[in-house]
Amino acid sequence: MFTAVRPVQSLLVSIFILMAGGGFMPTLVSVRLEGAGAGAPLIGMVGSAYFLGLTLGSLLAAGVIRRVGHIRAFACFVSLLSASTLAYALYQSVGLWAALRLIDGFCIAGVYVCLESWLNDRAEPSQRGSVLAAYMVALYAGQGLGQFLLNLGQSNPLLPFLLASILLSIAVLPISLTRSASPVLGDFQAMPMRSLYAASPLGMVGAAVTGLMLGAFYGLGAVHAQRIGLDLSATAAFMSAVILGGVTLQWPLGWLSDRFDRRTVILGAFAGAALVALAIMLLGQPGVLLLVLGCLFGGLSFALYPLCVAHTNDRLTNAQRVGASAGLVLVYSVGAAVGPLAGAASIAAFGTSGLYLFIASCAAATVAFGLWRLAARPAPPSEAQQSYQALPHTTPMSAGLDPLSEDNT
Repeated sequence: MFTAVRPVQSLLVSIFILMAGGGFMPTLVSVRLEGAGAGAPLIGMVGSAYFLGLTLGSLLAAGVIRRVGHIRAFACFVSLLSASTLAYALYQSVGLWAALRLIDGFCIAGVYVCLESWLNDRAEPSQRGSVLAAYMVALYAGQGLGQFLLNLGQSNPLLPFLLASILLSIAVLPISLTRSASPVLGDFQAMPMRSLYAASPLGMVGAAVTGLMLGAFYGLGAVHAQRIGLDLSATAAFMSAVILGGVTLQWPLGWLSDRFDRRTVILGAFAGAALVALAIMLLGQPGVLLLVLGCLFGGLSFALYPLCVAHTNDRLTNAQRVGASAGLVLVYSVGAAVGPLAGAASIAAFGTSGLYLFIASCAAATVAFGLWRLAARPAPPSEAQQSYQALPHTTPMSAGLDPLSEDNT
């Protein structure tokens, strides 16, 4: 493991610092807008702006990298991200903050494309699994720990924005000082949506619905936490518990999916996420049980996207896998952009509990769709089933780190 990550340690340090500085911004923005009296629909609009920027960045950032190279592009994306983070402190306005979240999403996508393509180039074929695992640990550990910067805003409301900008600026240093040669960026063409659906209806629908669920959660989870009585410290702990659960349960669920019909595991995870979401909705109060439920929700919902990718790969040749991954990232991102708006509409209609009612409804509808698919098409033979690989919800570049992929550009 340590031998595998040594050539890319500067990249991993950068993503850890960057996520520590920027990973808590969705929570901070939601909490501040909620405290200022903005309604759920407006907060949902700001959350959707981020995922719209993430989608655009996934599609357009590669062109920037090809023109100026990885190091300059990375510095450009992070510098703009640091500036936009400081701009939140200038003036609090829903319109301005929505525009800043759009910029944030675009920059974060550019960072992901830079780092993931670089990791893909530097990782030896036999070590790709270890590199991807280290990348996910660095990414989610930074995001989870960064949530606790929320607490610093109690004494000085500007301090979280300032510290976030400082951390983002520091994240440029390991990349700028690396002696590792930057790679040539390959092409990642998404598989046409019709072909993707024909290959794996459940994989495509599952990825889109996972985007809806997690987009709604990231955009409005902190709002729900505040409205049921959690203070800033408890909100940070809850969001961290969700992220920790998301890292912890991916591998056990993946192990199960390699040994049973993967569709059954996907439907079980969706059903479990629906039940946990309903439990959070009915609990409606702070406490240890809420943290446990948050951890379970993260574990089940974070595993859904890589499970859907693995299921889709079971129906494809290795040459099609990265193109299919690009298509799944796109449908996930579109779902994530719609999720905060749909979740906000549910809150407006049903009150605070409407967020988890929406999430549970999405998951339950996917279970119904999946049961139909189980009856409509048999599972692939066990020898045709690919091994599960945990994946982050980032860009199709991360698919190249899958040790089973032959398309590692």
